Amino acid sequence: MSQLQNHNSNLFTIECEDIILREYRFEDLDDLFHLTWQPHFYEFLLDWNVSREQREEWILDYEIPDNKRFLDAVAKDGNIGELRLRLGIISKDSGEFIGVCGTGILDKVSPPSREIYYGISNEHRNKGYTTQAAKGLIKYLFENTNVQELIAIAQTRNQPSNKVLQKCGFESQDDIEIENREYHVYKLRKSVKI
Repeated sequence: MSQLQNHNSNLFTIECEDIILREYRFEDLDDLFHLTWQPHFYEFLLDWNVSREQREEWILDYEIPDNKRFLDAVAKDGNIGELRLRLGIISKDSGEFIGVCGTGILDKVSPPSREIYYGISNEHRNKGYTTQAAKGLIKYLFENTNVQELIAIAQTRNQPSNKVLQKCGFESQDDIEIENREYHVYKLRKSVKI
């Protein structure tokens, strides 16, 4: 664990206007844990509000190692397959961990497809940060990986998230139900200018 705690140099980042996307580090554990227990966060993102012990296990055993595998694949040939990338949204002004943005394979749609997702702390909503984060990640994926198409889902009643996806150029496809919740499904092809 101490090796991970001290390995903060050379972290992968994506620079945006007001925020920085940064790969997770162990020191993010408490901020991430508290973020995922904010009511609006777990209302709209499934399976994120877990115990601190579970969150610690995930960050150490899955999220940080998965990020390394993802970034190694990008460096090798850009073929990311089904690998995941999980990034923190960091405020440029305060250096505070204020949200999450990432990509992985969404198996709740048919066929499974590469998705992007995001979530922001209550105190930083409606400031354009999630749009910046989503656009930054989309640009990175389309320019550095073999990804040709992305999907995203947003609960039909989550207007802010639907607006973010529309601002990023995603087009609505259809609606699906997951765990008794209605979602809009969006797609974005690499040829679209963001």
